[in-house]
Amino acid sequence: MATAANAERAYFDWNATTPPRQEARQAFVDAAGRLGNPSSVHAEGRAARRLVEDARERLAALLGARSADVIFTSSGTEANMLALSPAIETDTQKRPRDRLLLSAVEHSSVRAGGRFTRDAIEEIAVDAAGRVDLTALGEALSRCERPLVSIMLANNETGVIAPVAEAAAVVHAAGGLLHCDATQAVGRIACDIGALGADLITLSAHKIGGAKGVGALVRAREDIHFPDPLIRGGGQERGLRAGTENVSGIAAFGAAATAARTLRVSEAAHMQTLRDLLEAGLSAISPDAVIFGTGAERLPNTTLFAVEGIKAETAIIALDLEGVAVSSGAACSSGKVQPSHVLAAMGVSPALARGALRLSLGWETTKADVERFLNAWRKVNGALSKGAKEKRGIAA
Repeated sequence: MATAANAERAYFDWNATTPPRQEARQAFVDAAGRLGNPSSVHAEGRAARRLVEDARERLAALLGARSADVIFTSSGTEANMLALSPAIETDTQKRPRDRLLLSAVEHSSVRAGGRFTRDAIEEIAVDAAGRVDLTALGEALSRCERPLVSIMLANNETGVIAPVAEAAAVVHAAGGLLHCDATQAVGRIACDIGALGADLITLSAHKIGGAKGVGALVRAREDIHFPDPLIRGGGQERGLRAGTENVSGIAAFGAAATAARTLRVSEAAHMQTLRDLLEAGLSAISPDAVIFGTGAERLPNTTLFAVEGIKAETAIIALDLEGVAVSSGAACSSGKVQPSHVLAAMGVSPALARGALRLSLGWETTKADVERFLNAWRKVNGALSKGAKEKRGIAA
């Protein structure tokens, strides 16, 4: 994706964040120009409230949910924190949840466990393609009385799509609730809350062309309750999230949701065509490249790959200098690059995982962007592979 300001660059980090859609930008600007607190009862306040409720209805339509079950938050991370609480209850089950089960490839905001204590959290293994092991899930559920389970719909690193509907059936048979982090999936694959069977779904605005700083947690039904909200104070968001609503960001979220729902099929086809072209070119340049998750259904826009001997941090910098923005499959902390927990759970060796590079495409990605990456990779791969071979020769 090239812009007038960055005509010489290609952006392949859409899973990290997307550019605001034009509809979302306009909605943001229009809302920012209006006066009124959505909690006020005067005309200005009611006008602001209409913007919030219109966006709520748009998000509900995106997931096939009721607008009353959409709770706005400041991010997907906050939505995950709100959902992952032992205090969550239903009309028929008011005792605290005794266990949090989560797949071994969850986002860090879920792996942190929300408000569960560390000894109440258990990770469920995945197979070599990164899909949750339903047999292992069933065995873990048999050891719980009132479990809460969290399984992401599509992995942010590999793009692998989880068998959420199948998992939901297993979870519900055991008397549990299922939370699904769908931040990477919405707008790229079908995400109907009823078809998925999830009890709670997390969304993030900036992953679908909205503004940063807005997320949402969506309930499948009204009998799910949160007695212990994260932020207490006023009665905003039905008492579940105190604080004046981010009206501009929420309005933009609603506009982005409508665009994502309307354009999903055509945009997904566009992204997959370019992703397949990219992977074919990548394999031609680097026949020894390992593309992760190819044995499973994946998002149409995501490629995670590694070439043995090439370190991710070195390749990212080299590609950046060539005008190509990509990310790593590894998590960086305090300047140290650690192998991806996702790849580790899939059984990938630490040496190979340290070289994982993620390319994620979007609706504005072009064939020229793909060609720019392939040209840059041909150059970077040649230089780094040569250096790696020379290093191994010296070590030998």
